Amino acid sequence: MAMVGARVLSRAGLSMTTSACVISPVFVASSFGRKKSIEYAAAATAAAAGRSIISSSPVLFSFSTALSCSSSSSAVSSLETDAVIPSQQPAAAAAAAADVAADLDLLDIRVGKILKAWKHPEADSLYVEEVDVGEAEGPRTICSGLVKYVPEEELQDRAVVVLSNLKPRNMRGVKSNGMLLAASDAAHEHVELLSPPPGAMPGERIWFGSEADQANQAASATPNQVQKKKIWETIQPLLKTTDECTAVFQDRPMRVSAGIVTCKSLKGANVS
Repeated sequence: MAMVGARVLSRAGLSMTTSACVISPVFVASSFGRKKSIEYAAAATAAAAGRSIISSSPVLFSFSTALSCSSSSSAVSSLETDAVIPSQQPAAAAAAAADVAADLDLLDIRVGKILKAWKHPEADSLYVEEVDVGEAEGPRTICSGLVKYVPEEELQDRAVVVLSNLKPRNMRGVKSNGMLLAASDAAHEHVELLSPPPGAMPGERIWFGSEADQANQAASATPNQVQKKKIWETIQPLLKTTDECTAVFQDRPMRVSAGIVTCKSLKGANVS
């Protein structure tokens, strides 16, 4: 069992010590699939510096039966046989992080303006909003689970950030075509909508990074591609807010031509 555990750890980009399983700074998408590899993204920063970090993540230890952290010679021998050469680890981690970042442009995130909002007649936790995202077809209908967190009157005529290339979903009889992005604390007790800066126009596409990075922004994916490739599921865990309440992907701020996208007060929050 120890030998099997070591091989599985090695395939996941993990190394083994006598007392703990240590995340090696490597992402191995080919072993566990794209989505699973992203679950090790928290190690990327340490990886780039050639370091390893200890993790108590239940994701990494969900294989606990097979991944017994034994110090037996057979386990160590097996690990050494399959392990990535340490000198290659920082480069591999950097390449994987770049691969994730490349998917960022596939998301079509736009400035929106809520024209009208009301409570969903069939779902107590949902609002239904008409949102202008600058399309000739007119405003989109979007459902949002914000009833517990945002008063209805605060939604009227509000500028928002919209993930616009998701496949439409039927939400209790209302077809929702997009998602309002918001920051939330770890317990999901406090939620704040992301806010574009004053002067941002409905329909303007949002990008991440410096002002100069807008010129390099690639075309977005189709809704079918976003769903099939699980692009949102890949990117979302790496979207946060800073101590200045700026929305970022890793260290790259979310911005439009008028400035930076922020939330009102949540620091170090998740964005979804």
